Amino acid sequence: MGDLREWIETMDTQGELRTVCGVDWDVELGVIVDQYQRRMNLPALLFDEIKGHQKGFRVLANTLTSNKRIALTLGLPPEASQMELVHAWRQYAKGYPTLPPRMVQDGPVNENIQTGNDVDLLAFPAPKWHQHDGNRYIGTGCLVIQKDPDTDWVNIGVYRVAVHDKKTAGLYISPGKHGRLIMEKYWARGEGCPIAVSSGHDPSLFFVAGLEIPHGVSEFEVAGGLKGEPIEVIESQITGLPIPATAEIVIEGKVPPGELRDEGPFGEWLGYYAGGMRPAPIIKIEAIRHRNDPIILGNLPSLPPNDDTYYRGILRSATIWEQLKQAGIPGIKGVWAHEAGGSRMLLILSIQQLYGGHSKQVGLAACQCHAGAYANRMTIVVDDDIDPTDTNRVLWAMCSRMDPAVDLEVLKRCWSTALDPMSYPREKPVFNNRVVIDACRPWERIDDFPEVVEASPDVKRAVIERWKDALPEITD
Repeated sequence: MGDLREWIETMDTQGELRTVCGVDWDVELGVIVDQYQRRMNLPALLFDEIKGHQKGFRVLANTLTSNKRIALTLGLPPEASQMELVHAWRQYAKGYPTLPPRMVQDGPVNENIQTGNDVDLLAFPAPKWHQHDGNRYIGTGCLVIQKDPDTDWVNIGVYRVAVHDKKTAGLYISPGKHGRLIMEKYWARGEGCPIAVSSGHDPSLFFVAGLEIPHGVSEFEVAGGLKGEPIEVIESQITGLPIPATAEIVIEGKVPPGELRDEGPFGEWLGYYAGGMRPAPIIKIEAIRHRNDPIILGNLPSLPPNDDTYYRGILRSATIWEQLKQAGIPGIKGVWAHEAGGSRMLLILSIQQLYGGHSKQVGLAACQCHAGAYANRMTIVVDDDIDPTDTNRVLWAMCSRMDPAVDLEVLKRCWSTALDPMSYPREKPVFNNRVVIDACRPWERIDDFPEVVEASPDVKRAVIERWKDALPEITD
């Protein structure tokens, strides 16, 4: 799929899209999306004729809350299961094969260009997503594009972008994130940081922009490698940054040093207004490009599960798995970044125990490798007879195989964010504490631990095969 419109057309033909007309951008749109994203496999939502805005200025949301839509976006068979999607992304994450973007002279994003007094951010139907949000947000499913001043590395991140007025947007980036580090380099030189924000684009770009792509690797190149063809970009004459040629809306300007404006609160991915209202950097907008009848790609963070957690759980699980393998840790049979933790705070790994201390090694490494370290709270390691995506089985293993006296390891002062309501210190919340839970059979009892009361896989399969016509509800 080449752009957001082709994605929408594909999902419509697959029965994966519903169009809704006449909603209010003020909370109502967000409430509808929130109800849809609570359960997997409900359709994506395309909103048009939004109250107070021109017909054709649309918002797309609830995009990646079905395995089928995730698989199609990744170019995989639509019937792929969650763990099959994890394995597929693992193959890609082994080296992130890259393909540089292709520079083109023009594209649909240039159909309309606002500059000077014509700049009007308020023309677009940016939702107030949650009841107690302090701003409307045009950037939740966005791409924030920056270039490192020392190396010309182009970084793309997913950071929230608020609407302040016609010519000013707000920008929140957590400390330690690549985009923040780049901004601080410009500020240290007394310069504003050039920036471009795409608010509607090929969802495969959104996929990679929200992941922990290695420092110095451009997400444009990673997305090109994923698609097997270069991402077409235009070099902006305003910021010098590459922008997607088929983007729906692109905001361009600079983030000046020392100029802050109150932003928030905003309901975030863990389900809290944890960040509150606080001064945050601003974007002084110099230009806005947009296609005819532009579409905002919305992504609604909220109480998990939400539109962030389903696809990120799959991608983060695969990335953690691959990073542990590259670290030389054997025996891993499954990884799941659980949606209840916003795909970050609750990691579950199943392993084939190979030596004493193996299970604890896996847990400690998983919660500190780059893909698993940010804002983690709980890492659980189980034996390979447990499916890490089966929450009941995981809890059963914790209840029946974990000894609280020896199987809990607490790690203090780890990498977190103000969006974590338990982060500290209060004046600058950047740390959290976390626990690794070893819910595997004790190594010293692994040969004589009581047998599980369950038929063997071979016996189960034979019975199910024999009775599948008379009893279609029974499954393996």
